[in-house]
Amino acid sequence: MKISWRTALLWTLPALVIGFFLWQGAFAPSPAEMTKNTASTRLSYGRFLDYLNAGRVTSVDLYDGGRTAIVEAVDPELDNRVQRWRVDLPSSAPELVSRLRDSKINFDTHPARNDGAIWGLLGNLVFPLLLVAGLFFLFRRSGNVPGGPGQAMNFGKSKARFQMEAKTGVLFDDVAGVEEAKEELQEVVTFLKKPERFTAVGARIPKGVLLVGPPGTGKTLLAKAIAGEAGVPFFSISGSEFVEMFVGVGASRVRDLFKKAKENAPCIIFIDEIDAVGRQRGSGIGGGNDEREQTLNQLLTEMDGFEGNTGIIIIAATNRPDVLDSALLRPGRFDRQVTVDTPDIKGRLSILEVHARNKKLAPEISLDAIARRTPGFTGADLANLLNEAAILTARRRKEAITMLEIDDAVDRVVAGMEGTPLVDSKSKRLIAYHEIGHAIVGTVIKEHDPVQKVTLVPRGQARGLTWFMPSEDQGLISRSQILARITGALGGRAAEEVVFGDAEVTTGAGNDLQQVSGMARQMVTRFGMSDLGPMSLEAQQSEIFLGRDFTARSEYSEEIASRIDEQVRTIIARCYDDARRIMRENRTVIDRLVDLLIEKETIDGEEFRQIVAEYTFVPEKEQYVPQI
Repeated sequence: MKISWRTALLWTLPALVIGFFLWQGAFAPSPAEMTKNTASTRLSYGRFLDYLNAGRVTSVDLYDGGRTAIVEAVDPELDNRVQRWRVDLPSSAPELVSRLRDSKINFDTHPARNDGAIWGLLGNLVFPLLLVAGLFFLFRRSGNVPGGPGQAMNFGKSKARFQMEAKTGVLFDDVAGVEEAKEELQEVVTFLKKPERFTAVGARIPKGVLLVGPPGTGKTLLAKAIAGEAGVPFFSISGSEFVEMFVGVGASRVRDLFKKAKENAPCIIFIDEIDAVGRQRGSGIGGGNDEREQTLNQLLTEMDGFEGNTGIIIIAATNRPDVLDSALLRPGRFDRQVTVDTPDIKGRLSILEVHARNKKLAPEISLDAIARRTPGFTGADLANLLNEAAILTARRRKEAITMLEIDDAVDRVVAGMEGTPLVDSKSKRLIAYHEIGHAIVGTVIKEHDPVQKVTLVPRGQARGLTWFMPSEDQGLISRSQILARITGALGGRAAEEVVFGDAEVTTGAGNDLQQVSGMARQMVTRFGMSDLGPMSLEAQQSEIFLGRDFTARSEYSEEIASRIDEQVRTIIARCYDDARRIMRENRTVIDRLVDLLIEKETIDGEEFRQIVAEYTFVPEKEQYVPQI
């Protein structure tokens, strides 16, 4: 069994203390002391003289310079047996030794021990030395442990992880879905390996590269790939590790980091989540954080100051570029910003191929179909998707991942865990009409995304779900598509009103109405898709901690605000009228689909479209553009 050094130290210190006291003699008295302490019965000095005159004393041992005696005498009260007594002798009895000699009694004198002062001196010196040595050993060993007591002396030292040969185990081949970013970062690797190719034509490699993108898109993974490909010394640190509660510590750590980097140039410094230290200076109510701003100032100076940092390439990652200080983003510090965005369908396919290498997939699984079904998924989302599918496969005791596990994993990642199926009742039928209302609008309207499936199986907070699958990645959305989505979101509420009446409308459309209001307002205020004309009346909300806008300021008059509200109400009312019209025109197929959904609890998109096609010819339907 392996024992840690801390456990050994905890056992060693008490052992040293106990051993010291044993060595000092506290528990090991001399033979004379043991003889002295065996006589526990005391005898008065007068009685002792009586026994001495009567000739009953056989031997006497004198201790403590003649102040104490251990006497052996015959006791007449105990059948003349020899008994030992302890006698305290007076200081004025010098004739006692002469009387013992005259009476021919055996006596012996035991001098007092003179080593007490020596042991006391050693005790006062040795024990503190042992304690100091133990504490020194503890601090020395814990200095290598993150957060240990030894770190108290290293406040100003950099906490960056350093690798002389960056063997991260990640190469560019392991990073998929971000081909444009890989191409730009490949130049950094080439410069570190063959700098003469750039210097021959007078080119200068960027001093800093800022990776920008949403969370989970692979920014940190790209930095690991750069380190693995370049094979140069690599420093990695998080932006939050610079900032401490003590003013000046962060700046000291920045200086120490760049000092180490210059000693190992050429090298790479990777700062993850740089927005923790690089946020705009002087922001926030009441001023900024003095410690963070001093740290940022030192970072700006080290990146491009009076001395420069030749041979050091800084790579930073953030998903909040809007909060960074402008001095940090200027050329000469971060010359290049590489956007690592969510992957398109080809990127998602390549990412799935990378993460499927160590997964056992069934032959019928199509990674292309999974990529088409997951628009907006990042690399981290796709990795989590396949991992969830593998967990479900192991739970169900299957040998390989099938499409059933993939579908369930997508539902779980997007909507949450599967709940208990609903019992057949009025509530279940109402939820079925609500979900069929969404799906029928999405199928009848040409511009709406096609239905993937409709289910009554609860997931998360939703009691039923309707899934739509975009036919392609949509970077731009047309006016007709936005109106179609508004009408589709209102389909559930319209179905409840048409089938059960206005009095039976439920709260199930609460989230739908929030989405509808947001889309309609953006059409009017941001996209210029209303009678107000092509004007942008509202910008994206500014963050209050930036120190830019402490209060919401209106960019338009009250008259325009009234017209905006009127246009939003008009758009939603027209779309809601169209949704109710679609419900009334397709009531027969809706009733059939509801009965089928209650029976099966899940209807696939292809089956749904086939049933709808029996009642209406969807492909020849004209383009849906409500008149607003």
